Amino acid sequence: MSDLRLGVVFPTCEIGDDPVAVRDFAQAAEDLGFHHLVAYDHVVGAVHADRQPPLWGPYTEADAFHEPFVLFGFLAAATRRLELTTGVIILPQRQTVLVAKQAAEIAVLSGGRLRLGVGTGWNYVEYDSLGVPFARRGARLDEQIEVMRRLWREPVVDLTGSFHRIDRGGIAPQPAADIPIWFGGSSPQALARAVRLGDGFLFGSSGPRIVGLVEQTQQLLAEAGRDPATFGFEALVDWSKGPEAWHAELEQWRQAGGTHLSIRTMSTAAAFMRIEPPGFTTVGQHIAALEQFMQVARS
Repeated sequence: MSDLRLGVVFPTCEIGDDPVAVRDFAQAAEDLGFHHLVAYDHVVGAVHADRQPPLWGPYTEADAFHEPFVLFGFLAAATRRLELTTGVIILPQRQTVLVAKQAAEIAVLSGGRLRLGVGTGWNYVEYDSLGVPFARRGARLDEQIEVMRRLWREPVVDLTGSFHRIDRGGIAPQPAADIPIWFGGSSPQALARAVRLGDGFLFGSSGPRIVGLVEQTQQLLAEAGRDPATFGFEALVDWSKGPEAWHAELEQWRQAGGTHLSIRTMSTAAAFMRIEPPGFTTVGQHIAALEQFMQVARS
């Protein structure tokens, strides 16, 4: 992987439901020279109170999420160069063949601008609501990657697995090339899965701990006989850290072998991340923050 590619985190919980604002944010990111846009995924928000086991993640029923594939269908028409990245789709709670079809369609309509980030998630209420068992999500995810890649590559698939049966079926249109699959998280299991099956890894933050995880992953890649130079790493830096920290983390990430880095301007989940919330209330403020970050990144 070559030069560091800069992206933006789509402020899905705060941008609201005005399609003009959604379009303006993505087009501004593209016009400012950002390479990609990362969208988070939650289908169902859940009340956290009085749960056993507790729900530990940062999002609740009060947080709005634009559905990534529908969002990307819209943004594919509203942008020309911006790569569209899921960061991450909670893949095991979704129907595999349908995800393969949706991803292929986005790749076709965007001219190959989809990077599919996937993970297992933490919200068991969401799994229950979608009718999928939470317990075996890791094993299901492993098989899903094989199923999707075969559907993207082969016109007819005949497959029997632990979770899937396709009896001489296929999807059309197929993508012109394989859709890159990146994994998210930070657990040893997630890193090992990415080394076995993935094209890259998306981290939810940045800093020395994340650099250490990159080093671990690079070692695992070498041990598996994979060239670390062909594997991507993305980190996120929070706007509220300020210009000096942005500059330092950009340089640290380059030195670590990072390939992608995105700026996050959203305040939602700031308390969970133990960072200062930016406090932006308009799309114009989010766009101005992107502009300020890009000025620092180019200096």
